[in-house]
Amino acid sequence: MTRRARMMTALHPVRVLVLFGGMSPEHEISCLSARNVVRALDGDRYQVTIVGITRTGRWTLVDAVPESDDGLPSVADDGDTVALVHGVKGPRLVRFGADDALDVIGPVDVCFPVLHGPYGEDGTIQGLLASVGVPYVGADVASSAVGVDKRQMKHVFTAAGLPQVPYVAFRRDRVEQDLPGVLDDVEAQLSYPLFTKPARQGSSIGICKVGDRAELAAGIDEALGYDRCVLVEQGLEQPRELECGVIGNTEIEVTQPGEVITAHEFYDFEGKYLDDDLRLQCPADVGDAVRTRCMDLARRAYLAIGARGMARVDLFYVDGRVLVNEINTIPGFTAASMFPYVWQRHGLSATHLIDRLLALALEAADAGGRFSP
Repeated sequence: MTRRARMMTALHPVRVLVLFGGMSPEHEISCLSARNVVRALDGDRYQVTIVGITRTGRWTLVDAVPESDDGLPSVADDGDTVALVHGVKGPRLVRFGADDALDVIGPVDVCFPVLHGPYGEDGTIQGLLASVGVPYVGADVASSAVGVDKRQMKHVFTAAGLPQVPYVAFRRDRVEQDLPGVLDDVEAQLSYPLFTKPARQGSSIGICKVGDRAELAAGIDEALGYDRCVLVEQGLEQPRELECGVIGNTEIEVTQPGEVITAHEFYDFEGKYLDDDLRLQCPADVGDAVRTRCMDLARRAYLAIGARGMARVDLFYVDGRVLVNEINTIPGFTAASMFPYVWQRHGLSATHLIDRLLALALEAADAGGRFSP
């Protein structure tokens, strides 16, 4: 236990703020993840406050994470409006009352931002929390920004010598000015089938598998509906999708790889969250050499972007090679999410995993940002 955590525990339960929802297209997935995070928090050790961020960005105080009959809940726009401020006595959560009068709800010791994608996983919420002095779970501002932007992430991975799928990237202005030239460039460097995806999006949102020039143009247009930059990646012949969990600040732990078993052609949004037949397996049925290679690459990817706290590293295994696909600095905590599953298989229950992540957040605060992996 960190010095800060010991001091808090001696005085009161650690006061945890859980943030979820947000303005990202992954809003619903954030709700699903947050529900499991809240359930895993030990009520004897933590005093939990739950704040849902609406699709328009308003922070609302809620009693519980919402549920939905169709399995994809969202934050209702009818709760009390709240905000974080750095008061004379430290970080405080406040509520706006009549005539915008402020009512102090209470101090915040640490935040668990369960926010996926833009405006949550990209460094924006991390910067806000840092500016008001609230320790938080997960990567810092710079690492979050690199991790969520696949183009920048791939540049960093290339510099670190990590093996990846061949790819090209284009900004919206280039596509709008010369779409035929963009298509020519792609076809000169890569071969069908290809995958198009927005640079800054997760949960397989906006991803298309394309098999010809017309589909490529449509896939690029789809991706640009979510971000100003599009990636086009070389398709692989029946790759196996393996994933490792990573936690730690200066001392890094990596799980054995798990494997996603799905009947879908690729691991798309429907396959991740709406497929009742989806299976997760850990350890993956691979040889010792491949298992070791996956864990080594996961560690190197984590270090390459300067991550801390936690991450999930996704890899492809194909033709005897292991390739790094991407890193996710706020991995999912849904029932279909690999990150909590591989740690559970590693002997860490959901409750103990959340304990570890909160402790790592307080450890990072104790260090005052003076360390890096």
